[in-house]
Amino acid sequence: MSLFIPTYFSPVSQYSEIIKSNTITFEVEDNFQKQTYRNRCYIYGANGKQLLNVPVSHPPSHQRKKTKDTLVSNESDWQRHHFKSIQIAYRSSPFFEFYEDDLARIFTKKYNYLLDLSIDTFLFFNDALELEKKYERTVEYLVESPLQDFRRLACVKQEKMHSFKPYIQVFDEKHGFIENLSMLDLLFMEGPNSFSYL
Repeated sequence: MSLFIPTYFSPVSQYSEIIKSNTITFEVEDNFQKQTYRNRCYIYGANGKQLLNVPVSHPPSHQRKKTKDTLVSNESDWQRHHFKSIQIAYRSSPFFEFYEDDLARIFTKKYNYLLDLSIDTFLFFNDALELEKKYERTVEYLVESPLQDFRRLACVKQEKMHSFKPYIQVFDEKHGFIENLSMLDLLFMEGPNSFSYL
């Protein structure tokens, strides 16, 4: 059993641990932190590493802001922007068209809570990789978890814990191999072979 923070189109480092875990438990009782993969991912654009950031807000309260209560701010058309950016970056990749329709559903569905969006991106990869992973949610926050704790993988500025073997990327002739991007990058380039890579 392993503990993860739900993230937006998770980085490869998180999925390299998810596929090894029998049961996934998502930490939902923690306080929301900025500068994490909770509401951002990185793809490989024509100019190199490209950030896709989901705008968020919090319910009016004097209490600490919990991740599970974090709201998606839909004032801007961020979904159209993200999907267009992904299409531009990956339309020439070998496997993009195989997953495009399933991916489009996430960008046409309205989300109120960031957690629901993150769970849907998890389910997207679960289906694409044919993982059939079940998940649970925490009911309280534990500083020290009895589960195998991978919550640190949600931190953008985490200590480097993995070394990633290069795979072909769309723009690697221009910018070289960029490691630990969103799983989208690996999936669109490697397709079903993504499981073996992980």
